[in-house]
Amino acid sequence: MPFNGEKQCVGEDQPSDSDSSRFSESMTSLSDYECSRQSFTSDSSSKSSSPASTSPPRVVTFDEVMATARNLSNLTLAHEIAVNENFQLKQEALPENSLAGRVKHIVHQAFWDVLDSELNADPPEFEHAIKLFEEIREILLSFLTPGGNRLRNQICEVLDTDLIRQQAEHSAVDIQGLANYVISTMGKLCAPVRDNDIRELKATGNIVEVLRQIFHVLDLMEMDMANFTIMSLRPHLQRQLVEYERTKFQEILEETPSALDQTTEWIKESVNEELFSLSESALTPGAENTSKPSLSPTLVLNNSYLKLLQWDYQKKELPETLMTDGARLQELTEKLNQLKIIACLSLITNNMVGAITEGLPELASRLKRISAVLLEGMNKETFNLKEVLNSIGVQTCVEVNKTLMERGLPTLNAEIQANLIGQFSSIEEEDNPIWSLIDKRIKLYMRSLLCLPSPQKCMPPMPGGLAVIQQELEALGSQYANIVNLNKQVYGPFYANILRKLLFNEEAMGKVDASPPTN
Repeated sequence: MPFNGEKQCVGEDQPSDSDSSRFSESMTSLSDYECSRQSFTSDSSSKSSSPASTSPPRVVTFDEVMATARNLSNLTLAHEIAVNENFQLKQEALPENSLAGRVKHIVHQAFWDVLDSELNADPPEFEHAIKLFEEIREILLSFLTPGGNRLRNQICEVLDTDLIRQQAEHSAVDIQGLANYVISTMGKLCAPVRDNDIRELKATGNIVEVLRQIFHVLDLMEMDMANFTIMSLRPHLQRQLVEYERTKFQEILEETPSALDQTTEWIKESVNEELFSLSESALTPGAENTSKPSLSPTLVLNNSYLKLLQWDYQKKELPETLMTDGARLQELTEKLNQLKIIACLSLITNNMVGAITEGLPELASRLKRISAVLLEGMNKETFNLKEVLNSIGVQTCVEVNKTLMERGLPTLNAEIQANLIGQFSSIEEEDNPIWSLIDKRIKLYMRSLLCLPSPQKCMPPMPGGLAVIQQELEALGSQYANIVNLNKQVYGPFYANILRKLLFNEEAMGKVDASPPTN
């Protein structure tokens, strides 16, 4: 929001490679969390961060619940402002046919009808209009900085309600003149995006409609000012985000000791899976079993993060420490599932007709676009994946045959087409070997990303079979790594306390469940 009578652009949505890319330079490497057994078994953890407690549950008061809610709300808002470059406040418009929308319209219309009748009465009644100008004055003053004394004095002088009342008593008040001054002042204070609204206000003849539209534009200007303030605060908030979020979460944990329960279970699942994997390796014929298996805290934590890419966000609660990034992680997971299917379709196509279509990159690009379009919305419950995969198979055969005919080559026979469509449709089946292969390679790539100190500077090599989605997978992986690295920076101390208990205390006491993990 511009101040002191000068115009300035309001923050508009800006393109961003990733919501949290600004933090990529400051991400610490995973080696910061590769702590030795000695450091993890030390007594340096805070007591409130402990994932388990033998104390009886205490009664939580209403004030403590409200304090926790406020801290969580502030933490979530600060995180969203800092990591989402496109974050803006927007006015929430009620649906026109809704009950609330109809009630609002009726009440507002009744108010303006009464004002119209009062101003057109003989003699006119100005009290409601004067109250409106008093409210307008306060809104205009709220736009000014402490240094805008000249304009502040002018607004207070022109919109002096006591003086306006005295003029009204003698039928000397100029309502249209006051409205024109307000419009002129709004033109000085508004962002350039509101210039058209100001011009429309100046062209409006009916005084009641003018006042009505003035309040509408003032509402927009207040939203502009809020978004400008957010844009101005973002760089400062980004510099302090890690410490701020950690402090706020610590306050939540002190008010609600169970605030790490889901996080503890999330990490414990990875511990159990790794222990089971190690026990299986130890039972392999020829494997050496001379030492007690030991888990790396970094390995466990990275595996926990990888589980988020296969999370059921509709049915399963996220760990508390990842609530602020839940929507972003869900979006990444949905995009990744789509990319997996595209990679599977490409691999099947290359295996079956690759020799025929070799050297035709435009065909591969066209098939990829077709698949991406048809797979849009695949995460919706009403989406029929098998039917869509069948349609993609049919369309793939059509495109391949069309390309072959253009080059004077024989088209695919019915048996090959049926086989291709059948393999496409079988991708959704459980334990499909193509899906399992692509999924394993994408996991390998994502795991490699998490082991890099700065993924944006040096991307890991792309595993075989993923070239068709390389560009999209690198962009998605970069966003994912930024989210994970920032999360580690903020919640690293809390994870260290949980891992200390799960890996060392319980390992020594034999309490970790090494049974096969259930998914």
